Amino acid sequence: MRGHEPRSTSSCAACKLLKRRCSPNCIFAPYFRSDEAKKFAKVHKVFGASNVSKILVEVPEEQREDTVNSLAFEAEARLRDPVHGCIGAIALLQRKMIQLQHDLALARACLARYVATPSVIFSSDDHHRVITGPFDDFPVDCGVSFGSFNQNISYELNQEANMYDFSQIPYI
Repeated sequence: MRGHEPRSTSSCAACKLLKRRCSPNCIFAPYFRSDEAKKFAKVHKVFGASNVSKILVEVPEEQREDTVNSLAFEAEARLRDPVHGCIGAIALLQRKMIQLQHDLALARACLARYVATPSVIFSSDDHHRVITGPFDDFPVDCGVSFGSFNQNISYELNQEANMYDFSQIPYI
């Protein structure tokens, strides 16, 4: 837990942004290190330093780091999408999951249809029928277009995915 690490002599990110002296018992110091100015700036912009301070005081100390990470995630999401916040990211992931489940069902149906129907190949040299195994020449296209699943939704999902790309957030 970062709350128990020894502090450096510099002010925390919160006190730097608020332009005040960082006291030894600063509530923000364990969770907003001096090199995390952007993290605190986003949380401050969305929630306000006073509200964050009140939240941290109310939360048990062992849960404060998780609380700060949650506040930082929600602040980032709220700044990217002021209307939906992190709910927008959750909705995007749910829509992606539905699309992938649909694509998986199509692939399973195609595979089941292919396995149930053996391939028959006529040999040209002696006119014999040869029945091949189910996976000997699996077709690339089995009559179902996987890309046909509402291409407009796929485009929207890709556009929204860029909006909700939280992989670059270093504090989560």
